Amino acid sequence: MKLLYVKRTRKIENRFSPKMGRLTTNVTYIKKYLLGMPINTLHKYRETYYGEIKDCKDCNLYI
Repeated sequence: MKLLYVKRTRKIENRFSPKMGRLTTNVTYIKKYLLGMPINTLHKYRETYYGEIKDCKDCNLYI
């Protein structure tokens, strides 16, 4: 078992964009793990319908 490793996971989340409204999208999290326990999230991004990669700071979780 590795002591320190980086893992990429994907979750489906609801997001809100002022231009598009409510949006259900795949959000990819890149997390750092120590002995199987997550330490911190290094990066969080989403992929659009057209294949662009966007940061999750563009969308708000609340309406």
